[in-house]
Order: sequence, then C-alpha cells, then structure tokens
Amino acid sequence: MSLETATPVDDGHCFACGQKSEIGLHLHFEQQPDGSVRSAVTLDQPYQGWRGLAHGGIVATLLDEAMAHAAGARGYLGMTAELKLRFRKAVPIDAPLVLRGEVRWQRRNVLGLAASVASEGGSELATGEGSFVVRGELAPGRRLGE
Repeated sequence: MSLETATPVDDGHCFACGQKSEIGLHLHFEQQPDGSVRSAVTLDQPYQGWRGLAHGGIVATLLDEAMAHAAGARGYLGMTAELKLRFRKAVPIDAPLVLRGEVRWQRRNVLGLAASVASEGGSELATGEGSFVVRGELAPGRRLGE
C-alpha cells in the first residue's frame, strides 16, 4: 500500500488520543456548538523539555491532534500535509491547558485547519495552522481514538 493512497486506520493506539496507548496523552475532544473541538489536558513530567515546560514536539503534537479531531468532527479521516506553528509563551507542565481546533476551509479533498493551546485562564500559548488531505470518512457515530 502506498502512503499516497493510504486510508488511516484508527486502532486506538494513537500516541495523542488513543485510549490503548500505554505511553500516550489520552486526549479526549468534545465538539462545540460552533463545530470546533475542545479538550482539556494537564501534561506530566515525561512530556517535559526544559524544567517545568512542555517539550516543543509535544506542543506540536497537541496542535496537530486538535486539527485532526476538528477534521473528525466534520466526519473526515485525514493526514497532515502541512503544519505551521507559533510558540507565543512557554507551555507549562503540571498546569491545566485547553486545546481547540477548527476547520477553516475545504477545497475538494484538502482541509485548512487551525488550533491553539491556551492556559486554563485563556492566555494563548501556542497556535498552529495546517492542511490535511482527506483519506476517508469516519463511520457514523464513531470518534477518533476510540
């Protein structure tokens, strides 16, 4: 099977949202009335970079996953084609965070998405924009990571 035509298979072992992943983040997203998705998470020390701060790669994972779930809320399975990040403030570990993701546009089989990581108080810590290539549809009633 070529990666160019691969249909993603959600087997529950995703590092970010998979409930079967032993080392994962176990993120759980809820769809909001405006169609966006939201998740709350507190990162533990294994996800640290510098002391007390989340590793930048973990922050990128949070943003990418929020975008993937925004696509899933629209019923699409997709794969990241492009991801652009902006780190605005350091992302702490051991503090509540709020993740948000939304679909901004769709052109044929490409989705334009945006995501953010914020403190529980609403201070924006990191943002991302990206595009995903649609590779299938979610079964009705199914959510990513389950």
